[in-house]
Amino acid sequence: MNAIAPVPTTRALAWCLHLLVAGLLALAAGRAAAGGGPHAGGAVAAAAVCGLAYAAGPALPRVERSRRAAALWLAAVGAAWLALLALSADGVWVAFPLYFLQLHLLPRRTGLAAVAATAAAAVGGFAAHRGSFDAATAIGPALGAAVAVAVVRGYQALYRESERRRRLIEELTATRADLAAAQHTAGVLAERERLAREIHDTLAQGLSSIQLLLRAAERALPGAPQDAARHIGQARRAAADNLAEARRLVAALAPPALEGATLAGALERLCATTGARHRIATRFRLTGEPVPLPTAHEVALLRIAQSALANTVRHSGAATAEVALGYRGDHVAVEITDDGRGFAPGRLPVPAPGAEAGGFGLAAMRARAGALGGTLTVDSAPGRGTALTARLPLGRPSGPGPGTRP
Repeated sequence: MNAIAPVPTTRALAWCLHLLVAGLLALAAGRAAAGGGPHAGGAVAAAAVCGLAYAAGPALPRVERSRRAAALWLAAVGAAWLALLALSADGVWVAFPLYFLQLHLLPRRTGLAAVAATAAAAVGGFAAHRGSFDAATAIGPALGAAVAVAVVRGYQALYRESERRRRLIEELTATRADLAAAQHTAGVLAERERLAREIHDTLAQGLSSIQLLLRAAERALPGAPQDAARHIGQARRAAADNLAEARRLVAALAPPALEGATLAGALERLCATTGARHRIATRFRLTGEPVPLPTAHEVALLRIAQSALANTVRHSGAATAEVALGYRGDHVAVEITDDGRGFAPGRLPVPAPGAEAGGFGLAAMRARAGALGGTLTVDSAPGRGTALTARLPLGRPSGPGPGTRP
């Protein structure tokens, strides 16, 4: 069925059509009554019957839902109209709203045929009342039919275009919602990966250090209580540092090691702390002229150094290690070297006896460097130690700015 969904504009047009039918029927009945012709009473009665038949349509929901019901209703209205047309020439004007009804409620071809038949009946009835037929007699009903067809077809085309645009907008809205959901999911996964790296490079490494210190204290008892106490004190300080890291991680702020300090100072303290807690001589070396770095660069380089040193302590069996921070014009680099047992770069190193298997390690370090456009390289071989270098690109800042630390 060609019925159009009732929107405010459609309802307004429907009421205009109802008023037009009522006005034209009232006009025909009033002129017949005022003329006092032999068929005046019949014309008034026919107009009333036509009006009642027309009024029954909007009250019947099936007329809008069923083509059969619509056709039967239009046939009833048309029969009453033909009776009115036979009794009064003024009934010809009621044909105009009938065109719209037929085009709206009937299938396309059936509607056009009904309009043509209604126009022919109007022309014939009007010619019979005039007693003659000429071009002027046919122009009115034919022109009205042509206008009705053009208006209805134009309105239906506009409605179809409006529906097409509405569906397009709904598809775009759904696509935007899907894209937003995908971006949210990607953000969640990226944040999970970032937190995993943070936890691995801070909390997990700190807990591993505490575990090693407590094992050292355990081995020192009962023969060397002073050494055991020293190891326990170092474990307590490591636990305090870890607690600070955890709080700072939750607050999503910079590492406490960088608060009020430069990256070089934080790395130097890291070397001192590592050398004090473990049996490994750790040195720090600075080369180049320091320049202000974005906080993200400082955090990434510090975390990489922490993770690399933790791996050195846990896996390499090294006696010495060095952390070198170098400012090299267009990039900054942190290099961690040791004289340990080394490993094949294509494989993860075998954990030292008593140490736990690794987790994110090198993959997390590479991800940190890659996220800032940098690189991470590993140079190692069994029995030849390890050199790990993280390089991050630098702009040419003229001074401290947003996202940089003086």
